[in-house]
Amino acid sequence: MRPLSYAPPAPQPRAGPGPGPGPGRGPRSVACALRFPDALRAAAAAAAVSLSLLTGNAVGAAVAAAAAQPTEVCRDGVAAVAEEVRAEAVTNEQLVEEAWEVVNESFLPDAGNRPWSPEMWMQRKQDILQGTIKSRARAHDIIQKMLASLGDPYTRFLSPSEFSKMSKYDMTGIGLNLREIPDDNGSFKLMVLGLLLDGPAYSAGVRQGDELLSVNGIDVRGKSAFDASSMLQGPKETFVTIKVKHGDCGPVESMKVQRQLVARTPVFYRLEKRENDDSSVGYIRIKEFNAMAKKDLVSALRRLQNSGASYFVLDLRDNLGGLVQAGIETAKLFLNKGDTVIYTAGRDRQVQNTFVAENGPMISTPLMLLVNNRTASASEIVASALHDNCKAVLVGERTFGKGLIQSVFELHDGSGIIVTIGKYVTPNHKDINGNGIEPDYNRLPDFNEARDYLSRCRFKELS
Repeated sequence: MRPLSYAPPAPQPRAGPGPGPGPGRGPRSVACALRFPDALRAAAAAAAVSLSLLTGNAVGAAVAAAAAQPTEVCRDGVAAVAEEVRAEAVTNEQLVEEAWEVVNESFLPDAGNRPWSPEMWMQRKQDILQGTIKSRARAHDIIQKMLASLGDPYTRFLSPSEFSKMSKYDMTGIGLNLREIPDDNGSFKLMVLGLLLDGPAYSAGVRQGDELLSVNGIDVRGKSAFDASSMLQGPKETFVTIKVKHGDCGPVESMKVQRQLVARTPVFYRLEKRENDDSSVGYIRIKEFNAMAKKDLVSALRRLQNSGASYFVLDLRDNLGGLVQAGIETAKLFLNKGDTVIYTAGRDRQVQNTFVAENGPMISTPLMLLVNNRTASASEIVASALHDNCKAVLVGERTFGKGLIQSVFELHDGSGIIVTIGKYVTPNHKDINGNGIEPDYNRLPDFNEARDYLSRCRFKELS
């Protein structure tokens, strides 16, 4: 069972065969596989980078940070990260028990709308495994029903084909998916988890299990997978130079890769003159939080400031979320150094984190933040961070209230499950999930009124 680094968005998943044979077609090489249940415990310690949409197959998933060292053997036969798993070697009963164990180790009890306890869950397993499970399809059906019994709409089963699409998701623009793996120095390295067959990186010679060392001459060791993926992004048909290490003790190779796939900018902005006033307002809308959100927002803020914007409106209406790390990085642009962005809470201590701003704000002028009942997840993190730190006035409707963290786990037959392992708590220690965030105003106030509101808010904070 292996946790994924990034979960993909539901719209237009990029499917394609992996670099090796898939389930049911003989052994397949899997980068940095962890033995069960070590992989489970590793994935439960997920970092707060998730993809979050609300309905159907668009379910949020957090980045799972591996906490155990993999067995290593090179690509030349001396040491490369690999584990051969035959789907046929896993019995139907073992597969169901594997899925059961994931929930038992990491599921957040208050995520579902039904009572949950380890004792009740143990009884569930005993009831299920009393008889023989005669087919793999039946095992999958049992897992689906088992997860549905939790009453959590975000915890669900992925068929092997769904999981394959997810594991090959590309947010880099060159056809690869990165994962953070702890190293011997207390930091971590970036490994290639998935590759698009015949994609730009694959054609250039990158292989599953390679370590990414640098992007355009900048060392990425110690950087997050999100940051490195953002560095790889760029206009279609432009080139990026990457340096990779083949296997744990293989050669280091530098290669020039042409970008073919690129995320579209989610940031739209304009400058508006205020009525009966010489001042201008910078209006910025963020449709979703993808790998380009922070970079393009920084550009928008600078251009609006240089154009004379005195006030800013940030529009997060109908923004269902996206990559949570992109939301966190966006919020930091408006906060003071040391301000809390968000807390994460869960059963595992390594899920319990505090995210803070490392630098000062890009702007200090009044900010109005527009929200509605479709402002969700990563957008709610931004809204609560700016509101609780007295950086923005919230205007509109109560937000959706999706504040749960999911991780994606691969089962040994190539299927997978998404499990809720934690939740987000605002800087003022309010639970987002199921509650949402109440706006300060239902209608857009005057900017002077907003300024006074934020001044009173800061005074309360100081007192």
